[in-house]
Parts: sequence; C-alpha cells; structure tokens
Amino acid sequence: MPIKIGEVEALYRYPVKSMRGEVLEAAGLGWHGLDGDRRLAFRRTDHRGGFPWLTASKLPDLLLFSPQRQGPAVEDGLPTHVHTPDAEVLAVFGQELAMEVGRRHGSPVEMMHLDRGIFDEAAISVIGAATVGEIGRLAAQPIDARRFRPNILISTLRSVPFEEDEWVGGVLSFGGKNGAAIGITHRDERCSMVNLDPDSARSAPEVLKAIVRVRDNIAGVYGAVTRRGRLAVGQPIFFEPAAEHKKPL
Repeated sequence: MPIKIGEVEALYRYPVKSMRGEVLEAAGLGWHGLDGDRRLAFRRTDHRGGFPWLTASKLPDLLLFSPQRQGPAVEDGLPTHVHTPDAEVLAVFGQELAMEVGRRHGSPVEMMHLDRGIFDEAAISVIGAATVGEIGRLAAQPIDARRFRPNILISTLRSVPFEEDEWVGGVLSFGGKNGAAIGITHRDERCSMVNLDPDSARSAPEVLKAIVRVRDNIAGVYGAVTRRGRLAVGQPIFFEPAAEHKKPL
C-alpha cells in the first residue's frame, strides 16, 4: 500500500539544455518528462562522439542564457527567444544566437529540437530538500537546489538526507491514487555541473568534492514516467515499494 512520504517543494523545467531553468507552480507530466523540458539543445557540429550536446560542464556561461517566450504560446511552451548575458534578446533558432554561443565555446554549434527530449540519463530527476541541505553542510556553504538541475524537489516527512536511495525500484505517485506516477530507476551520479552557481556560473569545487567524499559521487535519483498527469507545488507524494507495485506472475 502506498505511504505518504512528503510533498512537492518545487518544480523546475529546463527548456534549453544547460541554460537557465524555470521555476514552476504546476506542470504537465507526459511520457517524456515534464512538458517542454530539455526539448532544445545546442549540438557541437564538429563533434563526432556519441554525446554531441554542449553543456554547462563544458561552457559554464550557458547558465547565464535565459530562454523566454515572446508573442503567442508555442507548442509545449517552448521558448521563442533567449536573453543573453550581454542583455541581447535573440531568436532561439536564429544564427545570431548560435554564433554567440559558438564564439564563447570556441567551436560551431547549432540549435536542435527533439520532441522526446535531450536527457543525460532519464526523463525525470528527483532530489530531496534534506539531501540538498546536507550537501551544503558538508561543503560548508549554502546550496541552491538548482545546482542539481532537478525536475522535482521533495520535502520529505522524515527529512533524512539521501533518503532517495530507498526509492529505487519503487514508484512515486503524486496527488492521489490516479495521479501522475514515476518509477524510480537508478541513483544519480553527479558531475561538475553541481559546482556551478545557477545565477553567476561561478564554480565551487568543494560541492562535488563533498559528494564524492561522502556519497561516492551519488546524490538524488532518476525516474521514468509510468502514469501521466499533472504535478503541482504542495502536492502530496506517495511511495510504493517495488515488491508491492509488481503484479504476480
């Protein structure tokens, strides 16, 4: 039987991979994650490897670019323009934006749109507020949850750091029995992105060092959508362990 474990503290969407995200009060959850999340990304045109996307781990300045919408709403709420660090407003698919990002990166890029999203590991990322607070304590500095680029920040009833590990293999449901649901698939192995301040892009290496030292580089979890629905801040969250949600053979 599902048990209540907490509530949604915050929701985040990142329309353009590694650019500044959006804080939401509510969002639709589809088979490919939050509607409009990471549907756009810059591709490194001279890269021939299996992961061609330009991320803030390679160009921290990307965090200082802010996607925005101008004019009528577009499909999935995708941005139409980007506000640059130099206060210019450029069309998201315009050559000027690609040239500006390419100049900062040092090699050419082009904007790509993938309907199913451009994810590193999975369509949904989740972290607990207690985990964020504990990492801040370990790193001896205040920590903004946006460093971890989560979609869902959870305030748990137990408020135990790294409680997310216990959810792997189980299902989180939101709002009630027939609400949106996510199967938690695996733990989140962190990279240097967590070192970057989401507002200034300044690096604080002690953040990742703390996670590596105490948690073997793991903080938070990934999930796959098992039931579509709507998420909202303040929504109750229920957990069903793996043994309970599996059907008998």
